[in-house]
Amino acid sequence: MTRHAAILGCLGPVLTVEEIAFFRDVRPWGFVLFRRNIETPDQVRTLTAALRATVDDPDAPILIDQEGGRVQRLGPPHWRRYPPGRAYGDLATNDPLVRREITRLGARLMAHDLRALGVTVDCAPVLDVPVPGAHDIIGDRAYGETVAQVATLGRAAAEGLIAGGVLPVIKHMPGHGRSMADSHENLPVVEASRAELEAVDFEPFRILSDMPMAMSAHVVYTAIDPRRPATTSRKVIGEVIRGSIGFDGLLMTDDLSMKALRGDFTSRARSALAAGCDMVLHCNGQMDEMRPVIAGTRLLAGKAKRRADAALARLARSPEPFDAADARVRFDAAFDGRFAA
Repeated sequence: MTRHAAILGCLGPVLTVEEIAFFRDVRPWGFVLFRRNIETPDQVRTLTAALRATVDDPDAPILIDQEGGRVQRLGPPHWRRYPPGRAYGDLATNDPLVRREITRLGARLMAHDLRALGVTVDCAPVLDVPVPGAHDIIGDRAYGETVAQVATLGRAAAEGLIAGGVLPVIKHMPGHGRSMADSHENLPVVEASRAELEAVDFEPFRILSDMPMAMSAHVVYTAIDPRRPATTSRKVIGEVIRGSIGFDGLLMTDDLSMKALRGDFTSRARSALAAGCDMVLHCNGQMDEMRPVIAGTRLLAGKAKRRADAALARLARSPEPFDAADARVRFDAAFDGRFAA
């Protein structure tokens, strides 16, 4: 049965009667979990099963932001803490292959945690390259300050997730690292030249353009489109994301409820899809926002459906063999126990 091109959140750890009825009616493609939805492992497993039941699809994608560091929806006491991206890039070793191995191992452990809960998509890795003086909204979420560091460790993280049966979402395409504002609160405007953007900001996304899913940036790039952020810019999506970057995977918006975007929720959703996004993401679970978001979306069809189906086809039915206990020991040793639960 056809689904709406939307990923939606819910308000709490248990679905309400109103949420169940709404999701059954509109049939979103997927769902997203936040800390407000998480209490215990058994509760999360019950919630993910309940969400899938509303759309009558045991494989409906369920997303989460589990990067490590300050963006980690699962944490103690039931789940371990993970380091931020920068900690992997800063590992004290003379061998860059060790950093890559430990980054993959950390992502593989995260996938092990997520898969056990019924979560099959992680909104990571962050491929933004921060520049000096930029807003700290990216900061230590980035693996480093060079294209090489970010792309190499970003791919290692993506590979670790895929190996564990969880799909990665590369973000924030085509690059949030130069932003002087937090797009949760304001619209960032980047005034770098097209040449600078191509050489630095866009390059990690070009290197990982084979990934199945990506999240757009609510950022204006004046050298390309001085009026619209990437999420609602046909020029940025067509000329840069689908063009020079060459990404042909599923492109979802960042959260439509963020204050970087203007207009009502119906127009936000409609503008993002018209610009070339395949899927809209709305996270806060507020019914008075979700209803107009759905009014601005469409049924998943055409290229967007092809990309959505292709992304889900990358999901391993059986994760690669993995000794989680041994992996935790090796991971903790690499960080001298600093992030042990």
